[in-house]
Amino acid sequence: MKKLFILFAVALTITASFAQKKKTPAKSSKTASVAKVDNLTAEIKGKTFQLTISDKGKPADAIVVKELTNDVKPIDMKLSSFMANGTKLYLLQWTEKSNTKTDLKTEDITMMYSVIYEITTKKQVFSNYQKTTNIVEKVFLDRNKTASETQEKVRKEGFEFVLNPDGSVTQKSKNQENKWLYDVAKQEYVEAKKKK
Repeated sequence: MKKLFILFAVALTITASFAQKKKTPAKSSKTASVAKVDNLTAEIKGKTFQLTISDKGKPADAIVVKELTNDVKPIDMKLSSFMANGTKLYLLQWTEKSNTKTDLKTEDITMMYSVIYEITTKKQVFSNYQKTTNIVEKVFLDRNKTASETQEKVRKEGFEFVLNPDGSVTQKSKNQENKWLYDVAKQEYVEAKKKK
């Protein structure tokens, strides 16, 4: 009986040591600082966010997307190509995050940008932004400021951007939806005519 008890205790100890939780690797918070497709590279150079165009045998050229003024830098950059009415266009998307904090209020702002370029003419043919502001505010319930509560609000501005398979663009908001088609002659997106 004693041997059985000792054998059971040893087995239990061995099982417990192997049954420890498996360590999971920490999630990387690294964000894309460069996006590439074909001969284009979206990157930050100094205080400029730009699209660098590299062709074999030619010096690199660039399209300035925006000048960077604050500590806010583009993150999660994505660059893709697509066809619209027989023209090859490029979609550049990125996110910018900022934060404002006071004693009573904190605002976390997320800006999502979508910009379409026609590279042969180096022209921006469409632009969209969507802003989401998460607000956490301490509100006093009486004049003497003895009682307070924390209120959370979400404010949205701009439109959600959708690139359709045919190269058209849809902008959506809570109350509105716009559809845009690429006009080759004008080299820009024009609003699709609504059916009557």
